[in-house]
Amino acid sequence: MSQPEGYSPSFKRPAEIMRMRRKRTRSDASVFSSPSGRGSTAGQSDSSPAGVRPFSPGPLFNTQSRPGCGIKRRNPFANIENTYSPSKKCLIYHEDEHVEAVDRCKKNKLTEKEGEEEMSTKTDCNAALPLSARLTEAEKHEHRDVNSKKCLSFSEDDSLFEEEEEDVMSPLIKSPQAIAPASIAPPVCTVFPTDWSLKTRLLFTSPLTLSWAENPKAQEEATGLSQHLRAHFITLPHSLQDPRSCSELRCAFQQSLVYWQHPSLPWLSLFPRINAERSFTGKCTPWAQDRALQQSLMSEWSVSLSSLYSLLKTKLCPYFYLCSYQFSVLFRAAGVGGSGSITALISPTTRGLRESMKAEGIEFSLPLVEDRRKSREQQKHPGKEEEEGEEQECSDLKEAEERHGEKDEDNDDEDGSFSWLKEIGVQDKIKKPDSNTIQMQKEGQTVSLDHKPESVVCVEGTHTFTLINFLINCKSLVAAAGPQAGLPPTLLAPNAFKGATMHTLKARSVNVKSQIGGSYQDISSLEITGPILPSSLHTITNLLRPAQKGNFSSALYTHTPTAVMKHNTTAASSAGSSDLSACGLHPASIQQLTQPSTLGKTALSHISMINYSYTWRS
Repeated sequence: MSQPEGYSPSFKRPAEIMRMRRKRTRSDASVFSSPSGRGSTAGQSDSSPAGVRPFSPGPLFNTQSRPGCGIKRRNPFANIENTYSPSKKCLIYHEDEHVEAVDRCKKNKLTEKEGEEEMSTKTDCNAALPLSARLTEAEKHEHRDVNSKKCLSFSEDDSLFEEEEEDVMSPLIKSPQAIAPASIAPPVCTVFPTDWSLKTRLLFTSPLTLSWAENPKAQEEATGLSQHLRAHFITLPHSLQDPRSCSELRCAFQQSLVYWQHPSLPWLSLFPRINAERSFTGKCTPWAQDRALQQSLMSEWSVSLSSLYSLLKTKLCPYFYLCSYQFSVLFRAAGVGGSGSITALISPTTRGLRESMKAEGIEFSLPLVEDRRKSREQQKHPGKEEEEGEEQECSDLKEAEERHGEKDEDNDDEDGSFSWLKEIGVQDKIKKPDSNTIQMQKEGQTVSLDHKPESVVCVEGTHTFTLINFLINCKSLVAAAGPQAGLPPTLLAPNAFKGATMHTLKARSVNVKSQIGGSYQDISSLEITGPILPSSLHTITNLLRPAQKGNFSSALYTHTPTAVMKHNTTAASSAGSSDLSACGLHPASIQQLTQPSTLGKTALSHISMINYSYTWRS
């Protein structure tokens, strides 16, 4: 038969091609049905033998459950280097060599030579066995556990198996570095430093509402005042779900707002007194021109001051303030502020006041000036720190002698400053300055401290009693002219005393919108105004902790003259906090007030609590 033009021997008709495909399908099915490999034909040469995976990474499929189906196509996006992980050997039973490697790692007793022999023998013996027969007993248990935890649907895409496998193994392959930051909590600071300055205003802000702090009921206000008078304190839980419905919280808040003051004039604000002439201008002051009324006011004021000092001496009052139109005085009981004796801090002072105190025999020190002098000496002679510690007592005695003998030293300096002129024989040719000029030059440094923070004066021990008598009899304590003429200084204390009037701080809550990032959020604020004592600040913040779930911030406004009243005496405290248990303050406040202050010259300007941990800024 003649061949037509363009005929090719390799050309097959469509009918022949379909016949060959059906034949190949039948031959593949016979191979999968007989694991031993019997009945295989020549058409299987392009196929993969049973038990060998020619396509993308993944487990071997149970081919017995898929009769008549072709071998799964290869995933073109799979990569053996990306999907293979040693930690997944317990789940991926692919090739015989890997199965035996896992077995060897578990036993960990065979040598390399024995391992190679065992590998070769086991490979020959198990070549004809199915995969299930080649798994060890331990691996079968692991395989059952994994299958019980996840149901795999072997689809055309291997990525499904890989994702599910990663979910199962994720808790096993997590590194300790990934878990450590979440398990290690940051340090929690439950207290803030003691601040002995008076505050004029507090502004609290919190993401939670602060409206529970205002508009108390009559019963809650009365209970709070009664608890203050009886020194009765309640314990609140760590966190409150609904502060507004908690009557105990609202009563305790009213209790923390109470303070005692003398004198008390409803139409005048008697704090602050320094640079407060504007608040007194235009107000009724009937004592300004009445001498008898002024004497009556001073007599009552002297009784109140003496009562406060008696309470301070017996540790029934931890501290109190005296605020005049020129300076402020803080009296602290023994054991408060790390001191073993009664202390008094006066700020600011002038040279005239200091000279008057010296004339009355009151010994005092300038702590900030001494600290500055010591720091300079340490910078010049850093190796003499130990010697200074040993000779501290001698230096204190010398300083006391120097204070009492300033005039004698001035005369000696005056004679010694010109002694070198006599040595060279020119004392007659040079005009000697007069005594007034020399005195002004020597007093220049002393006068430069007036009305500055460095002019703060510290009086300790029995000299505080002399200071009380000095203040009662000091004529310059009361203004002789101006809006405050004839008005005694203001006395402020956390406890009741003779002639005192009970006052409460003013609290006002407002909800505002604050811009945080690119959006506005509702922020609740609480404003407290008045002479805010250190114990009141501590008690209020302790109440806000459970009410606001440990998240709030506060801006503090300090009365400037009292910002430097933080001198820590060198004498160790001989009285613990238990000796002050009858002073009428909360035990937590007493514990804080007995600690030495660490703020130095500055005062707290901001307090923030985040997750029940304090941070502050001065």
